[in-house]
Amino acid sequence: MSIQPIRLFGDPVLVTPASQVIDFDKELRTLVADLTETMLQAPGVGLAAPQIGVGLRVFVWDVDEALGHLINPTLDLSDELQEGEEGCLSFPALSYETPRAFRAVAKGFNMFGEPITVEGTELLARCLQHESDHLDGIVFIDRLSAEDRKLAMKEIRESDWFSNAQASGLSPSIKTSPHNLFGKGL
Repeated sequence: MSIQPIRLFGDPVLVTPASQVIDFDKELRTLVADLTETMLQAPGVGLAAPQIGVGLRVFVWDVDEALGHLINPTLDLSDELQEGEEGCLSFPALSYETPRAFRAVAKGFNMFGEPITVEGTELLARCLQHESDHLDGIVFIDRLSAEDRKLAMKEIRESDWFSNAQASGLSPSIKTSPHNLFGKGL
């Protein structure tokens, strides 16, 4: 287990859809442990494998003092919406009101390949959606209204972390979310 560097917006791995996990082996268990340790150290409430440069459909969360992980998730979302402040470890110090479904049911597997279902509302539902988006190459600013997205991009361009990333040859790429946006955002 070790703390991994978190990839920042502009890194191509963040906008690349992750691959399904096929082998539920020791390497996968190490990945889950690394994700958990990195998330807790950051600190954050969720972290997806692409955020540490691993293109696999795996994420972890720490919501209401409950740690969990999910592999190869699928989501079923409620029609009821919630608005709430949302940020991301790949966007340091950036947060915006972001529309999400109020309730989410995520189905997938644990690190041993056993099927699991996770149901959540409010913060857990938001976290399940946010981290699942990462696995599809979607970042949270894709969920913002056009006006808020412009403000977020301005704030990102003015940040030190983004200037450093651009100096390293990274540039942002924004994709359209494959998930239902409930008439909001892109």
